[in-house]
Amino acid sequence: MRTEYVEAVLELVALIPAGTAVAYGDVAELLGSGGPRQVGSVMSHYGSDVPWWRVLKSSGEAPQGHEHAALALYLREGTPLLGRYNDFLRTGQGRWRVDLDSGRWAPTDADFDRIDAIAERLDRESHKLSVPDDEMTV
Repeated sequence: MRTEYVEAVLELVALIPAGTAVAYGDVAELLGSGGPRQVGSVMSHYGSDVPWWRVLKSSGEAPQGHEHAALALYLREGTPLLGRYNDFLRTGQGRWRVDLDSGRWAPTDADFDRIDAIAERLDRESHKLSVPDDEMTV
């Protein structure tokens, strides 16, 4: 995976405030590049130093294998939840998810300025890596 894309995803994820979350596809849409799978791949390989729990499936389910750790962080941050998370805490049973309808991050104008700068830098770097058709040799 391109370093520029990894850096852009991680920089954007670092902007997501406590108590909110976004889906993998939201990150790709904000960057104007990639898709949910690419963002998920970045997060699974490189996301440990950013608030990884704030990026999840569009269903609101926590990253697989990290449900217990994510739930503790959601509760500490006051992230809106749906389902039987208290049962899950007590017994490991019960289904729950983040309520993305009420807890989805709504970037401010200042956030959008930063996001646009990240996306523009990614676009510039991507264009540097591509070779124009008229410069290709046969």
